[in-house]
Amino acid sequence: MIFNRKEINNGHDDFPASGWERELLRELATASFKEQRKARRWSIFFKLFAFAYLTVLLMLWLPEKLPDASLKPSGKHTAVIEVKGVIASDTEASADKIIGSLRKAFEDEKTKGVILRINSPGGSPVQSGYINDEINRLKKQYPDTPVYAVVTDLCASGGYYIAVAADKIYVDKASIVGSIGVLMNGFGFVGSMEKLGVERRLLTAGENKAIFDPFSPLKPNDMIHMRKMLDRVHRQFIDTVKAGRGERLQESEEIFSGLFWTGEESIKLGLADELGSSSYVAREVIGAENLVDFTDKEDLLERFAKRLGAGTVASLSRLMDTMSAPMLR
Repeated sequence: MIFNRKEINNGHDDFPASGWERELLRELATASFKEQRKARRWSIFFKLFAFAYLTVLLMLWLPEKLPDASLKPSGKHTAVIEVKGVIASDTEASADKIIGSLRKAFEDEKTKGVILRINSPGGSPVQSGYINDEINRLKKQYPDTPVYAVVTDLCASGGYYIAVAADKIYVDKASIVGSIGVLMNGFGFVGSMEKLGVERRLLTAGENKAIFDPFSPLKPNDMIHMRKMLDRVHRQFIDTVKAGRGERLQESEEIFSGLFWTGEESIKLGLADELGSSSYVAREVIGAENLVDFTDKEDLLERFAKRLGAGTVASLSRLMDTMSAPMLR
């Protein structure tokens, strides 16, 4: 409701409105402003809610409904599986995801050959071992389907553990290949605690339960035990490489020292076979130029979780794991 000043003053504009009239006008104006602001807020809220709801529905619906021109080409194709990043149970290069992708690729009747496109610094020896074993099993089950490893930037340690299961390894001349070794790392805070005057109180059931505890001094027997364990895992790695590469591998203990080389040098050492990219191998070696990506992708919930911060938590968790578990790096 809007009042005219002359109406309020009974038609006499010469006299100012009385106090109660001014107060009434102020209250009416304030109430109207609050109602308009509240209405705008609710309008914005419902618009944002509707937009978010439609976005989620589209993201859930589109991946299943939209055709992927590269996914199912006519005729035979070359299956590609990406092994990217750190190899661990909670990463894109986990054994579960890679093995699932491998099985789908080999089971597809139109798959003429499989390419493992590797760009990894390594990771868990257990996860790498699972993948290596599965590749060898599938090779026996599908003897007419060759599998090749194609290295892009990096194929080190656990990544190479996987690559040696392939029939051949192709690299770029500048790729980094090797690092056949095992490590276990951590931190020691004993000296810092002494300087700060902090006392460590640790109770265990079992005299070796606190082995490698970062707040306790490292005992000689602990070091001996850890080195023996690392040596065993390293020996498993060496045996796997020798089984995969056979006579192609040059006789040199330096190869198993943890060093790494360029792709060009790795061919001379027998760590790799030839220079070549994925498209080259598909076209010239397998004979099926069409590349189909069989890599198991992250689902929408995982993507949302990472964007909301769960990815940071997972990264911290993996960091703690690397401080207490052997790694092929």
